[in-house]
Amino acid sequence: MFQKFNMNKTKNLKALSAARIFTGEETLHNKTILIDQDKIKGIVDSQEIPSGYEITNFTNSFIAPGLIDLQIYGSGGKLFGGKPAVDALQQMESDLLKQGCTGFMATVATNSIEIVLQAIESAKLFRKQTKGAFLGLHLEGPFLNPEKSGAHPKDLIRKANLKELKEWINIAQGEIKIITIAPELQDMEVIEYLLSENIILSAGHSNASFTEAEAFFKSGIQASTHLFNAMPQIHHREPGLATAIFKSKPFTSIIADGVHVSYPMIDMAKELLGEKLFLITDAVTETTEGIYPHIFKKDRYVMPDGTLSGSCLSMFQAVKNCVNHTNIELDEALRMASTYPANLIQNQTKSGYIKAGYPANLLVFNEQLNLENTCMAGVLD
Repeated sequence: MFQKFNMNKTKNLKALSAARIFTGEETLHNKTILIDQDKIKGIVDSQEIPSGYEITNFTNSFIAPGLIDLQIYGSGGKLFGGKPAVDALQQMESDLLKQGCTGFMATVATNSIEIVLQAIESAKLFRKQTKGAFLGLHLEGPFLNPEKSGAHPKDLIRKANLKELKEWINIAQGEIKIITIAPELQDMEVIEYLLSENIILSAGHSNASFTEAEAFFKSGIQASTHLFNAMPQIHHREPGLATAIFKSKPFTSIIADGVHVSYPMIDMAKELLGEKLFLITDAVTETTEGIYPHIFKKDRYVMPDGTLSGSCLSMFQAVKNCVNHTNIELDEALRMASTYPANLIQNQTKSGYIKAGYPANLLVFNEQLNLENTCMAGVLD
């Protein structure tokens, strides 16, 4: 049951005690997190709690860093990726905080220029009212390879135009954080420009050969999008993008729902990529608006023609799936859902860890892996 505890902003000194605290680096037993002015002041023994702190005890619970989803399209019937609006971002943030996710990048799939610009304006407006979980935009397209389009409409997929991209980046004023591209179809001047603007480039929906992909990772492309999905299957004579990922080891996202990727393949990817493999939901919501009419079918979303589209995952469910269905231990699954995505975005928000000076973005759950609370910068949503 999701129960609330008082984190009144007018009372700045909080002490959260728990049976186990996972910091992103190690697990501590029977310790207390001190929170001052919405920031973590330190971790101490219970007898070391200074006077003036309001103490909350989670006797049989775990506390861990809040989760981070770098690819999610919508929630609660509002598909930001199809109809970008401030209320869709509000819905996402509200829902995600209840699911233990304290950081997210709202994602726009391949769409018209008008939709992209609408997403940028919505992001800028929402920035003024976010509770702090909104990290910016992830554009998954339209600069993809139509041969690996997946659920993306092929007629809107195109090659990137440098002039247009410069206009987008200028208008966005820093809100565009990640762009998924098929690098083999882009001009190098486009890639170099985006990297110079500190945009994280992720190779995805790509038909790149092994040689092409390896060269791109060496040239500065930092990541790859939803491993195994929308890329060539591994072939012993044509190793392709996935094999280049395993060799070059960029940060690589994966959808751990057992539908988009089977659990044995997640195990294999984890063994090969280690701390570079991280979790995303790629989650959508049921809608008939726009060009992405996602239909919910049992454990997945599909397009009207039956093409697999986004997932129905939450980040915490992805963690649970790793623990329950793969060889990944709880601490490592939590890193994949918080610490590693924070490392990819270069910890711009000081997230993914519980340590002094970091925001008190936390989740609380019990031994049965049932979520109990989410704490956003010291305040329960």
